[in-house]
Amino acid sequence: MAMAGERLLVHCLAVMLLIALVEGTTNEPTVCNIALTKLNLCRPAVTGKYPPPPTKECCGLMKQANLTCLCKFKEALPAFEIDPARAFALPKKCNLRTPPQCKV
Repeated sequence: MAMAGERLLVHCLAVMLLIALVEGTTNEPTVCNIALTKLNLCRPAVTGKYPPPPTKECCGLMKQANLTCLCKFKEALPAFEIDPARAFALPKKCNLRTPPQCKV
């Protein structure tokens, strides 16, 4: 029972963190230079037992992202069923450099 409470707390904190870091723009909300509506482009590559390689669209998103900023979300990723090791392997798979502080 305590684990369920802790998990709920982690989910709430992760959502609060996302809300706190969202930058307002005239078009749509973004976080770390990524439109929130486009985050799902990379989801298949970082979830599941055998995720596929990132798509061209996902890599395009990674190229415009502030990767150092994304590192701030490292601890919250498991609450969204995202493996941090896979998430921070994406830049390399997209021929980008992963910031040292992002390495898991």
